[in-house]
Amino acid sequence: MPIKIRSLENRDFPDWLALWDGNNLGMRDEAVTSETWSRLVDPESKVCGLVAEKDGALVGLVHYILHPTTGALRDVCYMQDVYVIPQARRQGIAKKLITQLSQIGKRERWARIYWLAESNNESAQSLYRALGQKLDFTLHVMKLD
Repeated sequence: MPIKIRSLENRDFPDWLALWDGNNLGMRDEAVTSETWSRLVDPESKVCGLVAEKDGALVGLVHYILHPTTGALRDVCYMQDVYVIPQARRQGIAKKLITQLSQIGKRERWARIYWLAESNNESAQSLYRALGQKLDFTLHVMKLD
């Protein structure tokens, strides 16, 4: 059966939760999870999500955040999470999710999509090299809590 890429819907919560847990390596913060879900299904939120569905089951997700930037007149998209369940990997699902996201971005006229990926995740790096341009920046994080 073909892979269907679609927006998240309220009814998806139980299946999304399993994907979310996989994406977060099983380490769930209930408050963050609840707030993330609320944002994802709020049509006014700039936090959005797409899912990949195969044979009626969710097998992958992409979360993204739209925001203004100083470098462009139009919004940019930060692709925050891309996750495919282990048994559905190497079937082109992550690429389908990102391709659908880029089609939305073109239609809505975003300036660009950008993302971060662990440098030692070879599968992700291979896909991302094929889809985007690698820039040489170093990420720095200042924790505030």
